[in-house]
Amino acid sequence: MKRERIILGIDPGTTIMGFGLIKVENKKMEFLQLNELQLSKYSDPYIKLKLIFERTIELIDTYNPDEIAIEAPFFGKNVQSMLKLGRAQGVAMAAGLSRQIPITEYLPKKIKMAITGNGNASKEQVARMLQSLLNLKSLPKNLDSTDGLAAAVCHFYNSGRTEIGKSYSGWDAFVKQNPNKIK
Repeated sequence: MKRERIILGIDPGTTIMGFGLIKVENKKMEFLQLNELQLSKYSDPYIKLKLIFERTIELIDTYNPDEIAIEAPFFGKNVQSMLKLGRAQGVAMAAGLSRQIPITEYLPKKIKMAITGNGNASKEQVARMLQSLLNLKSLPKNLDSTDGLAAAVCHFYNSGRTEIGKSYSGWDAFVKQNPNKIK
């Protein structure tokens, strides 16, 4: 296994997509970047999906991540919101899979647990812990980017464990592991 690797973490969304990148070298993580893609000014849902795909490809081409960690949609009462979130996640995953980058999904509670030790931690608690862990000078106004960074850090903490969530090494692996989802 290569000693240095880059992990891209994504918090998918159709209003804001947060993302963060870390570099791992000799079992130590180093902060690279966190930011967000603002989508609220676009009313067309298909334009939003296109922009999510393009931004994810741009991040991949710029930083060459070895792995992608993505926050899985949580189950809510609003079916339309779940559908939109699932589409955003799927488009980000498709971008990574198109570049043959392994992807692992993490439930929000698992990410919060990995960062803070509390699966019910608030966004603010997760952000403050990341600030401490990665020596971030300041935190962004919106915490979607820290949620993306948290997914990357969660993946770092869970690397090497046998049961880390759903993981796909490429499109073929996704299809094989999800035969009922592809028709």
